[in-house]
Amino acid sequence: MSDSESVRAEPGTSGAGSAHNGSTAAGSTYNEPAHNEPARPGPAMAGYRQVRRNMTDLLVSGPPDLAAAVPGCPDWNVGQLASHLVQVCAMVHDRIISGEAAAEGAGGGPPPAGIQFSLLPADRATAPLPAGGIGELLDDWARLSGPVEQFLSEAFSIRRGILVMDAFTHELDLRQALGVAPPTPEHPALPVAMGILAKGLSLSTRGHALPALRVESELGQWLVGEGEPAATVAGSWYDIYQAMSGRLTEDRIRGLRWSIDPAPWIPAFTWGPFVVPAR
Repeated sequence: MSDSESVRAEPGTSGAGSAHNGSTAAGSTYNEPAHNEPARPGPAMAGYRQVRRNMTDLLVSGPPDLAAAVPGCPDWNVGQLASHLVQVCAMVHDRIISGEAAAEGAGGGPPPAGIQFSLLPADRATAPLPAGGIGELLDDWARLSGPVEQFLSEAFSIRRGILVMDAFTHELDLRQALGVAPPTPEHPALPVAMGILAKGLSLSTRGHALPALRVESELGQWLVGEGEPAATVAGSWYDIYQAMSGRLTEDRIRGLRWSIDPAPWIPAFTWGPFVVPAR
């Protein structure tokens, strides 16, 4: 996923391995809450943790060719995709340690005004692998994830959901790049990520002044846009997810099960960091 663009919200609608706590930055240590009880793995925390575990397993089995192209992110290879996830984790980790993340609002309603669906600017989206290679990178991810998972265990917010959506989207990208089947629909990140994508597509639908659209898969349905839906699009959860996250071409979006001609809604599938690919 390219991180150079963002969508600005308007008022409106709507896996194994454990994280490590301890030293988190030079001269600072992450402290567990005073009650010392382990964080409950709610959907956001459980989803992010499962993504990290799944991607770690995929990146150490083989191991894969780190220079292999990633179709979902044409500008990146497998190594850069992995680096992006750790860069994002490090950014969130630093916000937590500095106290900046403490102001994070809770709630699962409409995105707040000005919310960005991109997590990092393009020039910071990836970084070279460390001297220790992919193994060291994955160790860094496990180490940094302790505070991040604790943060995700707290009251849900749109920004927490965006973090999970970004991670899960890139797990799907990695699986595609390696020729590995998608995860089962029981993946705990899926409902969180799908909900965030539906919110983003809803903003885009309204931004294009389009009638509302009902989106359906075997997981359920989402109303995107405002008002009564004028059309329905249906497909497997995987195809719907790929369409909403800029991974399906226009022809493939048209190939989903539409109740009417989809032409008016096609532009809405380009939103925030996501662009409908030409091929």
